[in-house]
Amino acid sequence: MRRARPPLHQWNLQPEQAIALQRELAGRVIREDRLPSQVQHIAGVDLAINENNGLARAAVVLLSYPSLELEEQHVYEEPVRMEYIPGLLSFRELPCVLGALALLRQEPDLIMVDGQGIAHPRRLGIASHLGLWLDVPTIGCAKSVLRGHYNEQELGESVGSWVPLRDQGEVIGAALRTREHVKPMIISIGHRVSLETALRYVLSCSRGYRLPEPTRLADRLSKNNAYREPASGTRGGQGTASDGAVQDSLWQ
Repeated sequence: MRRARPPLHQWNLQPEQAIALQRELAGRVIREDRLPSQVQHIAGVDLAINENNGLARAAVVLLSYPSLELEEQHVYEEPVRMEYIPGLLSFRELPCVLGALALLRQEPDLIMVDGQGIAHPRRLGIASHLGLWLDVPTIGCAKSVLRGHYNEQELGESVGSWVPLRDQGEVIGAALRTREHVKPMIISIGHRVSLETALRYVLSCSRGYRLPEPTRLADRLSKNNAYREPASGTRGGQGTASDGAVQDSLWQ
């Protein structure tokens, strides 16, 4: 997946610089539908730390839509670039995620991210940050609330029930029931998609699990430290930070 776009910024920022940048970039997020007329491929991304070597390990899966058949899956590893700082997760994880996405042969029409979109203190979680970097529609699919609150009593138990997630009167996402009798997913706009459309795609990608299929498979792959890609193909082999072609593509 190669998008010849100038980088939004450098990654080696101090926390106060990253916070100021988030506030500036948040104003560029498009909160309405700017998707292709026909979505045919949806990607899911997630990141874990490889317990065997301590590297950041990003996974991407590409599914056909609406059949949700797995077409590609890739893993990219590199050293962790930044310590964990609440609210600055994208600066820690996004460079590695971009490395995984660079391995895709087919460009996705929509990306679901295990993390927040605008449901973030400065309205720029990892899903929104990724959407701006690639100029691709993205959806934040988080397992817990980072910012805001919702009315648990008003949320029904049936699949598809949802209530707005609010922060100081602003709707920044939704608590969505994707499986009966389990905690809801926290869904928010990433970039170039409305909240209503985001909810519709998440539900259409649900297959009886709490997580929608794109991020569920990416989550599983990111934690499978034994996974290695086949050595054949134009982008064969597992991506690593020493792979010059992949590393170069991070800045495109």
